[in-house]
Amino acid sequence: RNHLHAAGHICVLKDAFMYESPTEIANLTSTEKFNAALAIHLYKGGRLLQGSRIPFGIIFGGTDVNEDIKCEEKHRVMGAVLREARFAVAFTVKMKELAAAEWPDARKKIYVQTQGIKTTPSETFDWYRFLQNADIPTDTGSLHMFLLICGLRRVKDPLYLVDAFSDWHRKDPSVHLGIIGPAVDPLFTSEVKEKVKRTPGVHLLQEIPQDDLHAAMKKCFAVVNSSISEGMSAAILEAMDLDIPVLARNIPGNAAIIKHKETGLLFSDPQEFVVLSKSLMNDPIMEREIVTRAKDYVKKHHSWESERKAYQNLVLRL
Repeated sequence: RNHLHAAGHICVLKDAFMYESPTEIANLTSTEKFNAALAIHLYKGGRLLQGSRIPFGIIFGGTDVNEDIKCEEKHRVMGAVLREARFAVAFTVKMKELAAAEWPDARKKIYVQTQGIKTTPSETFDWYRFLQNADIPTDTGSLHMFLLICGLRRVKDPLYLVDAFSDWHRKDPSVHLGIIGPAVDPLFTSEVKEKVKRTPGVHLLQEIPQDDLHAAMKKCFAVVNSSISEGMSAAILEAMDLDIPVLARNIPGNAAIIKHKETGLLFSDPQEFVVLSKSLMNDPIMEREIVTRAKDYVKKHHSWESERKAYQNLVLRL
């Protein structure tokens, strides 16, 4: 939205979950006199723009091309949406290829644009209070804080590492895992709360503004991603930008931005996560090398300025 505002467009953000049908969006666009639309997620956002009176573009979310594609009805809807869209944006070449294999006629309108990253850590963030609020010991000399940042929904699989991490915490009380993010799925969120209550060393943390989150990330030992499926994780890229090592589940979306033992660490099961975490804790030289290379990678491939130019140009196609 910032990119489009900067180019002089008036841009209104709406949550797709608030709308049931394309008719509601059609009423909204005519009432508010919108000239164009940009939907995030080919199914969740895109389906609401079917038969739209205004031109629109699509940004793939990740779960649309990785998961929703397996459902026949969603596949049909997504194909129809893509036919109508003026353009679509994929975060990776692999994501573009997956979509183009399903809908070959759309290949020419799919552009690859990685996510641009800009981190803004707050200067006034109180790390000690943050730890106190989470009942985490504030003796930060020995603390190794791992932070899992995700919306609480099944595809993000925040409970994947919980048992293995808790076992490790019993042997080494200095390690703590914090899970932080919005309660996207209320039913699943209560499952996570229940599980975490019974799991020493694992904490469900209060959501905080992005500037504070960036400041908290800087204080952590590592940032963790345990998703089943991922488009391109902004949290991983932000951690890289903030000089924090990343441990991520070895899935295509994560492997597209992390080279194992070069710009981060990829694990295939909870036990391997613990082994890799210990090796990172015991090898400060490896940690420093990973962090340096990761920062260089983000600077080179995830420039916020390039992303801004790309979206400003794409919107002119609408």
